[in-house]
Amino acid sequence: MNIQIFGKSKCFDTKKAERYFKERRIKYQFIDIMRYPMSRGEYQSVKAAVGMAALIDEKSKDYERLYIKYLSPESAIEEKLLENPGLMKTPVVRNGKKATVGYAPEVWSEWE
Repeated sequence: MNIQIFGKSKCFDTKKAERYFKERRIKYQFIDIMRYPMSRGEYQSVKAAVGMAALIDEKSKDYERLYIKYLSPESAIEEKLLENPGLMKTPVVRNGKKATVGYAPEVWSEWE
């Protein structure tokens, strides 16, 4: 398993995800999404697994500030997501081509 956790350092669910993998002694790589945003390739891989709608955090400050609700073409929303990682729900946990958004231990247990 090659686990990557994209998260925010102050996100409660991200900390829970890290604890989940630590307790099971599963190696993972934590990436602070605010300092090191996802590359376009990583984003496309996650989007293929979970869909773009699952990645958007409608409760974030950036969601209102950038008027994401009013953008129509999907490509415009994708550009905003890549430029503003604060728009993404966290944690985004990747295992190869598989991915989850949020705290999802029921899915992670199937990966073991």
